[in-house]
Amino acid sequence: MSRIALVTLVVDDYDEAIRFYTDALGFRLVEDTPRPDGSRWILVQPGDQGPALLLARAKGDEQRARVGDQTGGRVGFFLHTDDFARDHARMLAAGVTFLEEPRHEPYGSVAVFQDLYGNRWDLLQPAG
Repeated sequence: MSRIALVTLVVDDYDEAIRFYTDALGFRLVEDTPRPDGSRWILVQPGDQGPALLLARAKGDEQRARVGDQTGGRVGFFLHTDDFARDHARMLAAGVTFLEEPRHEPYGSVAVFQDLYGNRWDLLQPAG
């Protein structure tokens, strides 16, 4: 069986990205290992299962230009929750910027937010 294990997210700074994903979004820090080239292998994950994010510091102008716009302005990341109201309120209190008011769609409760660099995410509680 195949599955997606990691998704790379290009960031400006390791430590500010760790703080945002762990403090503001409630992810857990799975690993933070220094590498011989001065980079770090950093994994954060929203729960105990499923894909993790590999936080990779941008190298060079081309990668730095993509920080915060890795999906061309589209929602590129989807954070599922089992309690939309709880997580929405917690994230607002932590300073997360929501780009819209919560909506209730046939597929669930959803609101678009952005991470500290501007990447767009859906906070989504699936219907049912």
